[in-house]
Parts: sequence; C-alpha cells; structure tokens
Amino acid sequence: MIKGLYSSASGMLPHVKKQEVIANNLANAGTTGFKKDIMFARELSRAESKVMPKKTDWQQTLSDRVHVDHAPGVFDKTNNPLDMAIEGDGFFVLEAADGSTALTRSGAFMVDSEGFISFAGGFRLIGDGGAIQVGSGEVVVSQTGEVESDGLSVGRIRPRTTADLEVLERLGGSVFGVPEGEELISAINANIRQGYLETSNVDVIGEMVDMIVAHRTYEANAKALQTQETSLDHLFHRVAGNQ
Repeated sequence: MIKGLYSSASGMLPHVKKQEVIANNLANAGTTGFKKDIMFARELSRAESKVMPKKTDWQQTLSDRVHVDHAPGVFDKTNNPLDMAIEGDGFFVLEAADGSTALTRSGAFMVDSEGFISFAGGFRLIGDGGAIQVGSGEVVVSQTGEVESDGLSVGRIRPRTTADLEVLERLGGSVFGVPEGEELISAINANIRQGYLETSNVDVIGEMVDMIVAHRTYEANAKALQTQETSLDHLFHRVAGNQ
C-alpha cells in the first residue's frame, strides 16, 4: 500500500514540472529565435544503488532535467536591413554592459544612440573586431557576415557556438549566457541572411497535445493516490476497531 502511494505521488511530480515547461514554451511561441525546452524524467535508483544501498527495494528517485532543443526555426522575411538570421549552426555574439558574453539566434537588431548595432536588453552585437558601429548609414550585410555602412566596411559578423550547448544558461527568451571561461568556436557552414528573422521552434499544436497528456496523467495519478489513501484509512479504522 505504501509503495503504491509513493509510486502515484512520484508519478505526479514530473508532470507538474512538465506543465511549467510547456507553459513557458507556449508563452514564447512568438519570440524570435526562441528555442523550446524539453523535460525528461529519469529513474535513478540503479545509479544510486552503486553508490549507496536503498532502504527498500521499491523506492524510486525521479530526476527532472530540462533540455533545450536547439533545432532551427523557419525564416520569416521582413526586408528590414537590421533583421538577420543565421542559416546553419551558431549564434550571434552579444556583449552586455558589464562585459559579459551572451549568445542568441534572434537577429532582431537595432541601432543604439551611439550608432552601434544593438539588441534588446542593452546588448551590443559583437563582430571580429568588437562592437559594430554603423552610425546612421545604410546597412548592408553579406552572407559571409561582412557589414557595410554607406558602402564602407565596418565589421564582420561571425556566428559562434560552443563545443557543448548544454553549458549555455538561458537568461530569458532567446538569449543564453556563456559561462566564464567557456571557449567560443566558429560555427561551420553558417551564413547570414539579411532581412529575415528566425521564428521560434515551438510547435504550438504539439505543445498543446503534450499539455493535455501531462494533465491527464497527473489526474490519473492523483485519483490513484486518493483511492489508495481512502483504502489505507479504512484499513486503519478496521484495525483500530478490532483492538
């Protein structure tokens, strides 16, 4: 009976987290360059048994892990010269006001008050030679990332990535923080598409289906838990009545 209570309760917890993950994905379905989260629940009792003995032979420990799906979204043509998308792997490199580095697939850029190509949140786009200043000129970006302002070369955008994308920390929306000391490497086969934006890779219909399944599974475990709790309560009363 106790085993059943634990199994039902532990079956509910991952689905609470999954609902949160799905809700965040749906909230960012319209966020340019957003990469959806996927949650995995894995049973760790075998791994733990190699480290320490279990108190019972039925106890299971569940671990929830959120994984970012970096699959590309589709390109939306905007014809805005400051909108850019990366065709292939890699990210745009951003620099925050405090000097920290961040990465994004969202190319919704603008020009700040000092004439630098910037990103929402106070970030600046970083090229081979640092921040790219275009002033008030007409901006043209080639597929290889060469940036010109009124016909003059002002920098080059070179998409970067990391050896392991799992080390990236989501800062919010489509922006990922790079841990201190993590090396950025050049992305292979990455081209810049000016006048386009990459949409999020969230499949709204798929997320809604997953939300319904997670909710129904949670409800099934909750009902099972309630039934077992009622049965256990009756058992206690019966034992107490026989004494």
